[in-house]
Amino acid sequence: MLNISLRAEEVFHIGSFVVTNAMLQGFLVLVGLVIAAVALRKKLAMVPGMFQNIAEVVLEGALGVMDTVLGNRRESEKYFPLVFTIFIFVLVSNWSGLIPGVGSIMVGHGADAVPLLRSPASDINFTLALALIAVTMVNVFASAAVGLRARAAVFFNFGNPLKFFVGILELLSEFARIISFTFRLFGNVFAGEVLLAIMALLVPYLVPLPFMGLEVFTGFIQAFIFGMLTLVFVALAITPHEGEGAGH
Repeated sequence: MLNISLRAEEVFHIGSFVVTNAMLQGFLVLVGLVIAAVALRKKLAMVPGMFQNIAEVVLEGALGVMDTVLGNRRESEKYFPLVFTIFIFVLVSNWSGLIPGVGSIMVGHGADAVPLLRSPASDINFTLALALIAVTMVNVFASAAVGLRARAAVFFNFGNPLKFFVGILELLSEFARIISFTFRLFGNVFAGEVLLAIMALLVPYLVPLPFMGLEVFTGFIQAFIFGMLTLVFVALAITPHEGEGAGH
């Protein structure tokens, strides 16, 4: 039976709080990443083992990419926690949707049966929450870098009608970023879920494998794009605009 729902299905309640399958899987991904981070932290050594070597190569590569955008290592290390956390969380969330059993293990009976787990990013609430976090943190970092008054002046500038109009456009662009972040990730992941579900129904054996490989690649690309856009927005926001105080 093909089960495709645009809305994440609820699997149980905690009091009046509804837990959906996408929320449950997102929580499991978060717990898994925390456990992995703690385990890796405990195994840090001056002479690195295989996993520490891999982690160091990945982190150094990520910092190198950030250097090309921000221009120096000090700035990269400052904003690395936000950008890389978003990247790795989105990446693992996307790939978790390809684990056997996700979307196929059902709870409930008959027509009321729903998948126990679902790829987190196939729920628009998940991608909207990430978008809000990313855009909010961009503005927090910008306020810390150039000053709260200078950052607010980007959106609310009453110096003359032209500056006021430009400020309104900048404010609208912030909301456009949230919408773009939300629907880009949601659309790609949900479309991939639908494609895999249809292919598994029509030809359930070897034919879906190439599409699984495509989804692994797409999951990485979407996580990379989300992280890079966050990085670029940070880089633009922390750069003082012309006319702002040189002291910043």
